[in-house]
Amino acid sequence: MTVMMPQRHRAAAKKPMWIIVLLSMVWVVLIGAYVFPPRRYSKCYLFASSVCTPFKDWLPSMGPRERTDEEIISSVVIRDILSMPMPVSKNPKIALMFLTPGSLPFEKLWEKFLQGHEGRYSIYVHASREKPVHTSSLFSGRDIHSDAVIWGLISMVDAEKRLLANALEDVDNQFFVLLSDSCVPLHSFDYVYNYLMGTNISFVDCFKDPGPHGTGRYSIEMFPEIDERDFRKGAQWFAVTRRHALMILADSLYYKKFKLYCKPAEGRNCIADEHYLPTLFNMVDPGGISNWSVTHVDWSEGKWHPRSYSAADVTYDLLKNITAIDENFHVTSDEKKLVMQKPCLWNGSKRPCYLFARKFNPEALDNLLKLFTSYTSV
Repeated sequence: MTVMMPQRHRAAAKKPMWIIVLLSMVWVVLIGAYVFPPRRYSKCYLFASSVCTPFKDWLPSMGPRERTDEEIISSVVIRDILSMPMPVSKNPKIALMFLTPGSLPFEKLWEKFLQGHEGRYSIYVHASREKPVHTSSLFSGRDIHSDAVIWGLISMVDAEKRLLANALEDVDNQFFVLLSDSCVPLHSFDYVYNYLMGTNISFVDCFKDPGPHGTGRYSIEMFPEIDERDFRKGAQWFAVTRRHALMILADSLYYKKFKLYCKPAEGRNCIADEHYLPTLFNMVDPGGISNWSVTHVDWSEGKWHPRSYSAADVTYDLLKNITAIDENFHVTSDEKKLVMQKPCLWNGSKRPCYLFARKFNPEALDNLLKLFTSYTSV
């Protein structure tokens, strides 16, 4: 007789609870990242930037977002300004727009530069602190309504727009040059006139700086209208065509973002006049600008402000060396201190980069007047 042994039932294997919890958390994070993606991946809240960038590459694409009414209006207006024909002037002029706190110490030098060229230029003076005392009759009566300007704030951009608006009233003004009280001309008037009028691009300084003084000043509050990858930096001293001058005045969408979220001493120390126009042009017409300024500034000392030239510094050799420069330089503010060097191309040909220079101290006037004819001769 066979004795049947009773069946032994194995107890059900218990799955480790921590694995279930871990898998659940991973799925929650993945679903959340897909449904609610960070506005800028480099600003991820859950991961470090180095982890977040590759992480987003294998997430499903969200597709284009729906633009706001303001974005659509801005896009249409700027598109039409960039494409519409400009009125042809029988007497095209250059608008020299001086942004100064008060009097202009180099009026006599500018008078010498402009002598004999009446009808080919216009002068506009924005004095933000005190009414200028003019030493040249060419500047008398050329002051415009001016408001206070605070370094680093949007009021600097407002002053630039105010100058453009006044200069645009004259339909013959075709090129608009922003100058400071410490600026001096480097060439003869004919050279400057032909240089500007002979091309259809604007001279706006623009480059990408990944360091703390570049994209480090970007605010996530500028998104989605301005993405961090579009944020640019450059010197404020521009020379723009009439078309681009109109475009600057027409813009309110991007201007508003800089007015609200680009301010000095707010963690990022954002300087509005160093970023607004470079970013605007990079976004709406990157092929329409030179990416360098025609105003030379020496930043070689590595300070917050550029080198100033005293009377003793002003020599023939100094001025001829500046006028001979035919490559522009940009240095990033990150730990790499990467130097970006490019030739200055004018209608495809390599040419000297600079038409003007700053910052010259007032006591340098006499030396500049003595040397003007020699250093401006071709």
